Amino acid sequence: MSGTDPAHAQASWAVRLEWGPTGGAAVAAGADVAVVVDVLSFTTTLTVALDRGMTVYPFAWKDARAEAYAAERDAVLAVGRLEASQGQAGVSLSPASMLAVDGVERVVLPSPNGSSIAFALAGLGCVVVGASLRNAGAVGSWLRPQVESGARVAVVPAGERWPDGSLRPSVEDLWGAGAVLSSLDGSVELSPEARLAVTAHAAARDDLREELVACASGAELVDKGFASDVWIAAESDVSDIVPVLDGEAFHPAP
Repeated sequence: MSGTDPAHAQASWAVRLEWGPTGGAAVAAGADVAVVVDVLSFTTTLTVALDRGMTVYPFAWKDARAEAYAAERDAVLAVGRLEASQGQAGVSLSPASMLAVDGVERVVLPSPNGSSIAFALAGLGCVVVGASLRNAGAVGSWLRPQVESGARVAVVPAGERWPDGSLRPSVEDLWGAGAVLSSLDGSVELSPEARLAVTAHAAARDDLREELVACASGAELVDKGFASDVWIAAESDVSDIVPVLDGEAFHPAP
């Protein structure tokens, strides 16, 4: 990536980790697989949607471009969580709303973090996968034989945004990344950044629901009336779906 010190690509490690769109592009360059983690809520909502048989299109922008993109694919455009709570009908980024919706086969799911990162990483030539706490074990099991065969993996916790647009690393995405990496069962050496995620997840694992509710991102959603989204996101390893971006859309891995 232009302007990035080569050391920041963590290229000497088969499994590496870095935050957000810029960090993700740095560690995914030259990787075989990129795992995007956005626990609250893109990758959680993605997993729920695929569990329910939907096809999910990630998209970087939530504007007229997204409306046209959805229309061209005969897909439903997801609205924002707050828009849905204010009475605007339709699918939203809320995992709880995705569990409740019926009759939707294809959905465009824009988000400023996980979705836009997945959309961007697809252009780097690596396989893009979505991981959350709900499917971390499944993603780790899917990755393990590939890593053992020499695949290079970039794990990208999406993080959130401060009001000025700058990246806010979020502990829930660190836990989600650590849950995936823990499932590799020590099959390969991890970069120091990736090892930190494993340590963070191990520290929170026994009280993960309580920790997720208490962390800044979780508390924000609870305060806004979306506690059910946090509870759904905290359900560890309840899904065996591995969402793989195939062309424009996420489908379950075979």
